[in-house]
Amino acid sequence: MAIRKANKAVLIKQILQKCSKISKKTRHENEELLPSDVPKGHFAVYVGDNRRRYIVPISFLRSPEFQMLLQSAEEEFGFDHCMGLTVPCQEQVFESILSILSSRYILLKKFG
Repeated sequence: MAIRKANKAVLIKQILQKCSKISKKTRHENEELLPSDVPKGHFAVYVGDNRRRYIVPISFLRSPEFQMLLQSAEEEFGFDHCMGLTVPCQEQVFESILSILSSRYILLKKFG
C-alpha cells in the first residue's frame, strides 16, 4: 500500500520532530550522549539482524524508496522508542537502496 503524498509529508515531519526532541533532550541531560560521528544533516539508521548502523543524509527521507522503508519500520517497530530508527531490511538491500539514492543525489547535484 503506497503512502499518499500528504501522509508522506506528515510522516517526515513527525520523524524529524522526534529526532529533534530526542537530540535536544539528550543534549540538555548529558552532552556526552550525543553521537559525535553523525554530521549535521544526517541521522543514524539501524538495519538487519545485527542492527548495523548507517549514517544517512536527511535528504534521503524524501525518496519513495526510503518512504517504503519508513513505512515498514513504523509497522514493525513504531517510532516511539529510543533506539534510533530501526529498519526491518536486509543489509544488502539497504546498501543497494543507499547506492541508488546516492547516485541520484549526485546526478541531481551535477545536472539539477
